[in-house]
Amino acid sequence: MEELFVAGSEKSKMTAREKVKVLRRLMERAGVHQGPACFDALGAKLIESAGFPFCITSGFSIAASRLALPDTGFVSYGEMLDQGRLITEAVSIPVIGDADNGYGNAMNLKRTVKGFIAAGFAGILLEDQVAPKACGHTRGRKVLPREEAVMKIRAAVDARRESGSDIVIVARTDARQAVTLDEALIRCKAFADAGADVLFIDALASVEEMKALCQVSPNVPKLANMLEGGGKTPILNPKELEEVGYKLVVYPLSLIGVSIRAMQDALSAIKGGGIPPSGSMPSFEEIKDIVGFNSYYEEEERYSTSTNQKP
Repeated sequence: MEELFVAGSEKSKMTAREKVKVLRRLMERAGVHQGPACFDALGAKLIESAGFPFCITSGFSIAASRLALPDTGFVSYGEMLDQGRLITEAVSIPVIGDADNGYGNAMNLKRTVKGFIAAGFAGILLEDQVAPKACGHTRGRKVLPREEAVMKIRAAVDARRESGSDIVIVARTDARQAVTLDEALIRCKAFADAGADVLFIDALASVEEMKALCQVSPNVPKLANMLEGGGKTPILNPKELEEVGYKLVVYPLSLIGVSIRAMQDALSAIKGGGIPPSGSMPSFEEIKDIVGFNSYYEEEERYSTSTNQKP
């Protein structure tokens, strides 16, 4: 079986262009491929260490962790790009970047695509909501007119070509909640015809609706969003998702959700006069290893001289 990515020190040499190739090869392979969502570089590194072949940034989680605000359009293009660059630099697995609605019209979106390419993303997720956009599983979703939404995907394809990149374009529609399922399916077909590489309808409400999406443009991979903790879409395991017809599956809230609960529990323990129990957190030695102290010390030895050696 062909290896999708290289282990060891060679991983750090993988370029953004190579990461795109890895993601495209992944989409050609059989089965469903899981990609948890991250909101910072440490989370992405943990995802990679756990053996996942790709990850995706979560706009919901970045808004929460960076701003302590809801995912209702507060995060700007610059903030998302800055956070994304730190994430892509931390790992060698491909990262799909959540670019919201492209932060404006078709011209703004082209700048967004080129910026995400320069930041090292292997894929970019673009949606058709009007501003201010929000999480697709929340109330009050509104989408652009179909013609404008399709034109923005064409603009993304043009930006990719102009950049000499092959970044994977994930086209998302929120029309299922904003309009109807039929409108969402029509939009997905139009997105595929415009050059999108992956299709995604957020907040589908049943397995039957998920199957309907997977019948649209059958040669174009589909992405499933398993929103944990009570979203609108049924939670299926990877085998079930493969049977429905999906190729990629993401988990947007797992890392931010468990982080929130863990921090609440730790603060409760401290307020009660103690510290978090040993089983609830890694040891100091484990934390140092996770964030890279041991690797740092090993590499530091390569540059040791007689004047800076430790006594």
